[in-house]
Amino acid sequence: MMRAVLIDDEISNLENLRTLLEKHCPQVTIIATAQSVSDAVDAIEKYLPDLVFLDIQMGEQTGFDVLKMLPTRNFEVVFVTAYDQYGIQAVKFAALDYLLKPIDIEELMNAVNKAEHKSATQIQTSQLDFLLQQLKNPETNVNKIALQMQSEIRYVALSEIIRCEADNTYTHFFLLSDEKILVSKSLKEYADLLRPNGFLRTHQSHLVNPKYVKSWLKEDGGILLLMS
Repeated sequence: MMRAVLIDDEISNLENLRTLLEKHCPQVTIIATAQSVSDAVDAIEKYLPDLVFLDIQMGEQTGFDVLKMLPTRNFEVVFVTAYDQYGIQAVKFAALDYLLKPIDIEELMNAVNKAEHKSATQIQTSQLDFLLQQLKNPETNVNKIALQMQSEIRYVALSEIIRCEADNTYTHFFLLSDEKILVSKSLKEYADLLRPNGFLRTHQSHLVNPKYVKSWLKEDGGILLLMS
């Protein structure tokens, strides 16, 4: 069983999430709820949950403020938000789980299953540290991304990524060091995430860092040459 704390500033959202968890995620036991940052910190420190569902926008504060106020973060986090803006972009770059409101039941079940099967709390801690580091300078473009591999999280500078290639529901990252990293997320997700950083979707199966584009040949429908 996973012991969970639910955090949201709106009681209706808390009750909705509670209902969905009780109906569809029997492996989760709800041990506390909170509607403010201070109450959330108190609940987490008192009950020591395994899993926290954390709203991002909480009045004039955010769920990120909860994380900043905790001396240790030995729990899994699933962010829940109605705001698909900068906060969610930061969460995506940190490879953390999130749910958009209204909550999709299948996505909720998948998030709980992933949290349940994570074996190393240190991985989540490093992801949260990386997230909070990004949030220190919100006006600065993100220059690193967390790539979740089978047994570790790799933090890669965007400038080191030459291209990405789709492999069904997986994505291969080709790095400047000649290393290739396989990540279990689709190319579409990374195309959407990296588009603001200038990455180009040149083909259904290819995403390219324009920094490494050498030339474009107007033959056979167009061929893109990358620097070697």
